[in-house]
Amino acid sequence: YKVTGVQTCALPISTARALALLEEVEASFVGLDRIAAHAASLARFSQGRLSLACLPALSQALVPDALARFAADAPEASVGLVPLESPQLGAALTAQRHDLGLTEESAPEACGHQPLVRTQEVVVLPMGHDLAQRRVLMPTDFEGLPFVSLSPADPYRQRIDGVFQAAGVQRRWAVESASAASVCALVRSALGVALVNPLSALAMADGLVLRPFAVPVAFEVHLVWPQWRVEHPLRAALVAALHATAHDWQRRLEVVLATG
Repeated sequence: YKVTGVQTCALPISTARALALLEEVEASFVGLDRIAAHAASLARFSQGRLSLACLPALSQALVPDALARFAADAPEASVGLVPLESPQLGAALTAQRHDLGLTEESAPEACGHQPLVRTQEVVVLPMGHDLAQRRVLMPTDFEGLPFVSLSPADPYRQRIDGVFQAAGVQRRWAVESASAASVCALVRSALGVALVNPLSALAMADGLVLRPFAVPVAFEVHLVWPQWRVEHPLRAALVAALHATAHDWQRRLEVVLATG
């Protein structure tokens, strides 16, 4: 009989034993084929796992779309998404623990960086709110209104508070939350109005009205990579997917703010 193209002589054993031997040999060849295919994929690194660390807000906005775009180009690759708050994120990137990072601050030590998003904080209002009739909102428009804020230690909270203090505007404190996504959900429930980053606002836009704020409060996202960690072969593909997605989101934001 013949085994995977190899001619063998007839064996003086029973048919059942011969079939059992044939099955075992063929199984061995199938196993070798699988090993060869896996080795080839490792050579291409198509199944390589990238580690992407980012702030929790970004793991809920922009990043999911970017990973979907990346997966379409590298379907066998996998990504470990690690949401971390700011101090832990900077420490992990400095320690070279991740292939890429997304931060809202300058690059940590021992890391390279490039801008990914540069835009402004936006106003979020519940549907049907009186301020939704205005195209651009001034600080004075918020006088006496219930306001949903980020946590007091949040740097964006501090900048926003500074804008209203400089304008002499007294808002009415409603609710505080550490999460921009939570702030948007609270506004949607008509607990107040808020200023948040535009990525979270877009991700949570259903049931909300977004408006520009007359006083610029800059919002930036930086793409960060470790300088001493060996570059992952698929890092460039993920970077390209992040840039393309960021461009799409910024275009969406322009349309939403322009059309209301």
